[in-house]
Amino acid sequence: MTNQKNAPVDRGAVGLIIFMLGLGTLLPWNFFITATEYFEDRLKERTSLGGTNGTSPATKNYNFASWMTLLAQLPLLLFTLANSFLYQLVREKIRIAVSMGAILFLFILTAVTVKVEMQPDSFFSVTMATIWFINSFGAVLQGSLFGMIGLLPPKYSTLFMSGQGLAGMFASLASLLSIISNADKATAALGYFITPCVATLVTLLCYLLLPHLEFARFYFVNSKPEATNMLPSSEKEKEALANVDLDGYKNKPVLTKGDLEAIGNDDNSRSSVLAVFKKIWVMALCVTCVLAVTLSVFPAVTVRVKSVYKNKEWDRYFVCVCCFIVFNFMDLIGRSVTCMVQWPTKASRWFPSLVLARVVFIPLIMFCNTGDRQYILFCHDGAFVAIMTLFALSNGYFICLSMSYAPQLVRSKDCETAGALMTFFLALGLSLGAALSFLLRSMI
Repeated sequence: MTNQKNAPVDRGAVGLIIFMLGLGTLLPWNFFITATEYFEDRLKERTSLGGTNGTSPATKNYNFASWMTLLAQLPLLLFTLANSFLYQLVREKIRIAVSMGAILFLFILTAVTVKVEMQPDSFFSVTMATIWFINSFGAVLQGSLFGMIGLLPPKYSTLFMSGQGLAGMFASLASLLSIISNADKATAALGYFITPCVATLVTLLCYLLLPHLEFARFYFVNSKPEATNMLPSSEKEKEALANVDLDGYKNKPVLTKGDLEAIGNDDNSRSSVLAVFKKIWVMALCVTCVLAVTLSVFPAVTVRVKSVYKNKEWDRYFVCVCCFIVFNFMDLIGRSVTCMVQWPTKASRWFPSLVLARVVFIPLIMFCNTGDRQYILFCHDGAFVAIMTLFALSNGYFICLSMSYAPQLVRSKDCETAGALMTFFLALGLSLGAALSFLLRSMI
């Protein structure tokens, strides 16, 4: 690495852009899951029209929430896996720019379909296809950005994850505003889906600006393999470097734990995918477990929870406020807290233990007021909000720690591979949770 005295100072511009990039990567998913009620209501409206020749109204259960979750996560898993091995074949700029452009186009298409009359089966198919392709491009975008941000100090990974947390809050507030407005459903939905179009365009502009900033350019250039020729090799220098800011929460060039272990090694080539995985497998399995638990019940089960109060006005807001806004706000808090607290440490056994303990949230949410069932332990709205608060807080906190710790365990030249692998396991957790949601939803 180059001398620390040569490092430029980030006065906030790079941090803001990284935060915006995080916001942009999860906007597509969050805008779709937050609009679950819009899609389900529209399908109900269409099916209630009935068949032709005076037949009675049709009733068809599309199981929209579970199918949406599954068809969002499968392409995320497949394309993230492809990105883990093929990222060297296509330039990063092309991958990111094309992905953002495609997502923007698909959101515009979604906004257009709001005003288009369609049969329920056709509307369902078009929506599912849109979700599939948006998440395919989103997988490439997310994997590429995680790899790129892995070249920066770890605090920028935290900022990126916090931006992803804000994406959910952003979508939830947009949904709330559409409910509050006095506009008809079609007009409100149109405004709702135009919002991420603008946000995606801003995200693309932020990405194009990033390489022109001195701080970002410094790290991107000095993370190339040839830059590691400047690593010191003497025992004295190794001892001195042991006190370097390895967590990267200052504006200094960072030597990762993997760099320190590699000092004196003349091999400047990238490590194999398997070699990188052997160093980060604990973090990879942790992020998989966290998201498998979360997606198994959110949103497929949580949107079925009903308010204990028989108030039609409150019923309009209950799911949006107590499910999506509470979850996304506390998820954002959980991600943001990691800027100040990083406990347990990446080497602690408490870390995977606490991650596994999150499984308890599945029965807790299942026993909330999800319908006319015999076994309801937590019927009050306050109990549901309390469970969702802890559920979301732990989700954001452990995801952010896992994604921030992984690049610190490998050499800086392997950070892109580590980022791509972590994104794959993130997608694996989402897919496993989505598949499990079918079973859990059928039980309520």
